[in-house]
Amino acid sequence: MAKDWLCRDCLAYAAAAQAPARCPACGSPRLVCHQELLSLSIAHVDCDAFYASIEKRDNPELRDKPLIIGGGTRGVVATCCYIARQSGVRSAMPMFKANQLCPDAVVIKPDMAKYAGVSRQIRAIMDTLTPLVEPLSIDEAFLDLSGTQALHKAPAAIVLARFARAVEKEIGVTISVGLSHNKFLAKIASDLDKPRGFAVIGEAETIQFLAPKPISMIYGVGKVFAETLRKDGLLTIGQLQDEPPENLMRRYGETGARLARLARGQDSRRISPDGEMKTVSSETTFNADIASLEALSTELLNVSERLSERLKAKSLVGDTVTLKLKSAGFRLRTRARHLMMPTQLASVIYETGLSLLQREVDGTAFRLIGIGISGIDKADGIDPADLLEPAIARKAAAERAMDKVRTRFGREAVIRGKLYGRKPSRAPLDIDDDQKKARPDDQPNRETS
Repeated sequence: MAKDWLCRDCLAYAAAAQAPARCPACGSPRLVCHQELLSLSIAHVDCDAFYASIEKRDNPELRDKPLIIGGGTRGVVATCCYIARQSGVRSAMPMFKANQLCPDAVVIKPDMAKYAGVSRQIRAIMDTLTPLVEPLSIDEAFLDLSGTQALHKAPAAIVLARFARAVEKEIGVTISVGLSHNKFLAKIASDLDKPRGFAVIGEAETIQFLAPKPISMIYGVGKVFAETLRKDGLLTIGQLQDEPPENLMRRYGETGARLARLARGQDSRRISPDGEMKTVSSETTFNADIASLEALSTELLNVSERLSERLKAKSLVGDTVTLKLKSAGFRLRTRARHLMMPTQLASVIYETGLSLLQREVDGTAFRLIGIGISGIDKADGIDPADLLEPAIARKAAAERAMDKVRTRFGREAVIRGKLYGRKPSRAPLDIDDDQKKARPDDQPNRETS
């Protein structure tokens, strides 16, 4: 049976019983060949070692050197280039360990403003391909190119190859593309051929492709649940395929039903353009572990102000505050509280976080504190001072006045008394739901309430 092939360099394509080893038109070996190549339209696009690629683009002297984005004696690796990965360095690895594995690596602190700017450039090109773009993080997104062939006068695969070439040429970073018939498989495909990859998983091969893969390949199956499944004798996706769905549902509830569907490559989720931001947060890792309530509350106020500033800048409010603490032993605690009224005020966020923090101070030394807000909505008509309690209204009015001064003269023009003279820890890390990969400090060992 004839298969379609596509050259990712010159975009030549044709059908042949056997794909050529090199493109007949330009001689490139970068061909992708698949029976369903020209009929699939759901894609996952992922930038390759995004932060590191940008830094190498901006400083050619780094091109052939191992590069780690991170820093600090107590920090973690945000990302690293593929040269550093050959030494065993990985995202979320403690910096001291990364330095041991790759002592010759160049270490650069993250420049999130720069990375976000490049992300916006790539997103602008995506928006010319299809209105159905769903960002997952600062450097990856789903695209649905169904029905766009008439517009582009080309199938989705060719449009995506053209897009990858344009990003590399015009922006200077490389991307990997996964193409399939649903989101689950497109996401898996994009990891199969990194970097500068283009992988395809067709509908006809889905069951056979998934069968030998580990269950951990299914998103949402973490180490703890994977261990539970292992104890139950389930190691591969094929074993899940062999189980009647009702058995999996009886054992694991709704999660079992989800496993049964995904094990068979069934994913009915649609690509949602401009998916709603679910969480905005700010966190900081201390230069030295902190156990006292006074010191922790000072750091909490600092990240609360940071979070509030970003909510106000985006005209957002949220109705659930989540406190995040990480112990010196890397054990994670998260505690959440729902608010009576959505807010963006630093005072409300801080006081809610403080009430959660007071219950957690038990002599444990912590290395990180963070505060987040979810239940995100637009700020239009919400959080007006006249709807709040009088005491909160006075604080709100004072905070708005302080905001105006800071807007005019800078953030340091007004400093809350509790923060005056504070010795800075590591710079806070500000995170949106669409920048999940900027959160390398999360570890699987966690407590949640």
